[in-house]
Amino acid sequence: MLIAISADSGVSAARIRRLIETTGLPLRGKEHTDYRLHLSDTRLELRMRDMQPLYVDFSAGKARHRRLHGGGKGQMLARAAGLRKHPGLEIVDATAGLGRDAFVLATLGASVTLLERSPIAHALLADGLRRALNDPEIASIASRMRLIQCDADDWLRSEQPRPDAIYLDPMYPPSGKTARVKKEMQCFHALIGRDDDAARLVATARRLATRRVFVKRPLHAEALGGQAAAFSLRGKSTRFDVYLPF
Repeated sequence: MLIAISADSGVSAARIRRLIETTGLPLRGKEHTDYRLHLSDTRLELRMRDMQPLYVDFSAGKARHRRLHGGGKGQMLARAAGLRKHPGLEIVDATAGLGRDAFVLATLGASVTLLERSPIAHALLADGLRRALNDPEIASIASRMRLIQCDADDWLRSEQPRPDAIYLDPMYPPSGKTARVKKEMQCFHALIGRDDDAARLVATARRLATRRVFVKRPLHAEALGGQAAAFSLRGKSTRFDVYLPF
């Protein structure tokens, strides 16, 4: 699996150099790679052969729809976080990925620290946040999101002060007829790797959070790490397991 950086002709050398430094990826032409982190004049994209490019955009598409029509604090994510009773929570998203749920939480008033260890996911997310901060319609939301590239378990064991809540949404392999993940996201997951240490994160998170830990799971999956939740919220294909601190 080959991945490298490419760029449009008008992109500055400084932008390319910064991306090389933060990801550790080489600069190569598209004919030599399976995946490319491509810098255009406007955004950073993950380009994959014969697929649509993948990028972070909080101003349009599903992010915009969820912001305007997602159900507010009545939606499962908000209820799992405890935002209905405690607005303005300090939340750590320990498996940030592309930041989609973190943006929803910030939209609903939470201050969210996003932890992401994959240099590729971090670069895409950082680019999306940069553009969001320059968009007057959502800049105030993006300002409540702080992105850190790190190993979540290390950060949770060392970081202070303690957050109100910690969110875990570990990647899990799609299976059989229930898999609804688009090919682009399947390739993205394969590229950045699975969260095989997610079960350990639950215990670490419960020692740090002051109010709760909430975990997104497939509806019929076993509890993460075999730990029984205090309660669960169940949807059509997904559930949220909520744990109390130790």
